Amino acid sequence: MRSHYCGELNEEHVGQEVVLCGWAHRRRDHGGVIFIDLRDLEGIAQIVIDPDTKESFAIAETVRNEFVLKITGIVRLRPEGTSNEVMGTGRIEVLGKQVEVLNAAKTPPFQLDEHAEVGEDIRLRYRYIDLRRPEMAERLRFRSKVSNSIRNYLDDNGFLDIETPLLTKATPEGARDYLVPSRTHQGRFFALPQSPQLFKQILMAAGMDRYYQIAKCFRDEDLRADRQPEFTQIDIETSFMNEEQIMQITEKMIRQIFQKHLDVDLGDFPRMTFADAMRRFGSDKPDLRIDMELVDIADLMKNVDFKVFNGPANDPGSRVVALRVPGGVRLSRKEIDDYTKFISIYGAKGLAWIKVNDLAAGTEGLQSPILKFMPEDVVKDVLARLEAETGDLIFFGADKTKIVNESIGALRLKVGADMGMVKGAWAPLWVVDFPMFEETSDGGLTAIHHPFTAPSCSVEELKSDPANALSRAYDMVLNGTELGGGSIRINQPSMQQSVFRILGIEEEEAEEKFGFLLSALSYGCPPHGGLAFGLDRLIMLMTGASSIREVIAFPKTQSAACPLTDAPGLVSAKQLRELNIQIRQAKAE
Repeated sequence: MRSHYCGELNEEHVGQEVVLCGWAHRRRDHGGVIFIDLRDLEGIAQIVIDPDTKESFAIAETVRNEFVLKITGIVRLRPEGTSNEVMGTGRIEVLGKQVEVLNAAKTPPFQLDEHAEVGEDIRLRYRYIDLRRPEMAERLRFRSKVSNSIRNYLDDNGFLDIETPLLTKATPEGARDYLVPSRTHQGRFFALPQSPQLFKQILMAAGMDRYYQIAKCFRDEDLRADRQPEFTQIDIETSFMNEEQIMQITEKMIRQIFQKHLDVDLGDFPRMTFADAMRRFGSDKPDLRIDMELVDIADLMKNVDFKVFNGPANDPGSRVVALRVPGGVRLSRKEIDDYTKFISIYGAKGLAWIKVNDLAAGTEGLQSPILKFMPEDVVKDVLARLEAETGDLIFFGADKTKIVNESIGALRLKVGADMGMVKGAWAPLWVVDFPMFEETSDGGLTAIHHPFTAPSCSVEELKSDPANALSRAYDMVLNGTELGGGSIRINQPSMQQSVFRILGIEEEEAEEKFGFLLSALSYGCPPHGGLAFGLDRLIMLMTGASSIREVIAFPKTQSAACPLTDAPGLVSAKQLRELNIQIRQAKAE
């Protein structure tokens, strides 16, 4: 129907007859001449309808926003002084000769310009209208181009694009699985995959050597800005490569994508151990653009007569840290109280602080409600360790290690953002040497990544001291966001069974849940490893979007619902009977 897209027109088309199709973005009537901004996926073109084309002019008078139009006209330069340099087509316009309404439209529930303030619930309910906005359309175009570049890179490096099943078996973390009842196997359930992990390992056992897939994954969990119940993963697995080689080939892929699509050179990716990341930043995905670090001061607080500090300082499971905020003395008491409320989200009971108004004046130059509890020599030692300067504000965290890391780590990010301390656009990083396990609330152990990650020690060493074993895992981090996580996998049955036992999965349960994997490992499975990137997160970062919902065509809400289709929905009694399922009604309060 069309000869050109609106956005591709320029001075080279002057004098040509064109046929354009799209939506009426805006209609204006200026002294008997009608202007229509016609929009399609490529951009916007200004159409001018003169009264001398009576039939077309009459039709144009009826046009309203979001009418679908077909317009035939002649491209011409805009009159001198009327060019719009902001628009890609701002130097030309189309003199409309024929206007055809292909479909009328009701008044949209919101305006389609980038300045319109619209609630997310409305945008998701009318997503087909929201996606017409140039900003949203450009994000989906960008996503498509990046996905294509990823496929091309992996194809060029010998990886095979292989699909794995969506209907599979529940994982050990079954509470987070989406279950699908089987009609043909009464009382049994499929599960939607949280990742293609086991299938890609079996592909390595099958000799596929290099596999990739841009895969849909599913996880039934609480949502955040960077989480969705269904998400897209760039899944990669390869045989006969160690972690250094896998990190090198995937780092090169990310570097090429940023160079090609954003003209950004990410430079070298530094390495940091998990232990260093937690010690310095309280996070295994630190944002290196913020030049502040957590400093341990427990040794200085062991003997102070202040339980808030000396209790955690003498507890091996706790931590006492200080965070120096350059220029922080300008923060008001209300702002500090707001930060105290902020860290309470992470379980912190309070936020101690000291303002360094004048370092040279000693304690007289300090301001804090906790100074009366702190010996002068201890305060002096704290200031020296932090290399404090006049104008600094020092925050303190003292509690269980997990609470301190999460609360003061989050405070570091918030204060850094609030005070404009974020330096540079991009800060990539590899975090390595993760522990194999972490302690659960009941004193057991759980895998930090997943139970198929290889330890960096022998079976005997793992059995003798599992709590301190390190894994051969690695995470790629960008601007404080985990872009991807991976590891070398276990490829020997004896090691896999040992890990299962440490996790409390006995032989019978392991055989029932993972017998097919153990069998594959026992038939000559090669050394292998891989990495999975979150495509949604990657596009979110590259486009500067506020959440992954802004880069997914049809996302779910924070409550895992779809306002567009009203899913999840009810099913009929007949369907439930066929599945042998009965809905138990909640008791009335």
